[in-house]
Amino acid sequence: MMDFPDRLLAGYRSFMSGRYTDERERYRVLAETGQKPHALLIACCDSRAAPETIFDCGPGELFVVRNVANMVPPYEPDSQFHATSAALEYAVQVLEIENIVVMGHGRCGGIRAALDPAMEPLSPGDFIGRWMALVRPAAELIQSNDFMTQAERQTALERVSIRNSIANLETFPFVRKRCEKGELSIHGAWFDISTGELWVMNENGDFIRPDLDESRLQAEQASA
Repeated sequence: MMDFPDRLLAGYRSFMSGRYTDERERYRVLAETGQKPHALLIACCDSRAAPETIFDCGPGELFVVRNVANMVPPYEPDSQFHATSAALEYAVQVLEIENIVVMGHGRCGGIRAALDPAMEPLSPGDFIGRWMALVRPAAELIQSNDFMTQAERQTALERVSIRNSIANLETFPFVRKRCEKGELSIHGAWFDISTGELWVMNENGDFIRPDLDESRLQAEQASA
């Protein structure tokens, strides 16, 4: 067995002497009482778009599922292996989370590959090729738009893919049931890596910048 990566060991030492020391009691309580995250974040594997960092969340606050291009497949209760669907089921049925957020991001490599099949590292029969087939119909439609630049097409598909995943979420009976009872809310978000901007999806499916007025947020937190 090869030596464990030095960079990770150095990071762990920093964690133990810093954040863990500061939050030791919180970790102890979480170990004893279990987790009760307030949201499920479905995000991309991309190392530049970590939800816990973007939303400044501590341990126990988010239940995070990350996959290539932050996609949710449709409900398919068959004999195959479904990692994202299994995590979704656990979050909704067992943890009873109150919010699901599908968060995409700018410059997503999976989305770029879906727009340009020549860039795909594997054939359609391999894992990534088959996975990205979830968004291929939308990719083909957007790629045929000659009035958009390639950068505009990429951003468009990144956001369309979020809406597509939300539509797929609603095919899961246990998700739909809790939404109908008002116990679960579904949200979409898009994070721009280059600027740090967060865009959230409104009720019409459009992506807008949220109101981040500090005085208003502080007042809401004080009254909560």
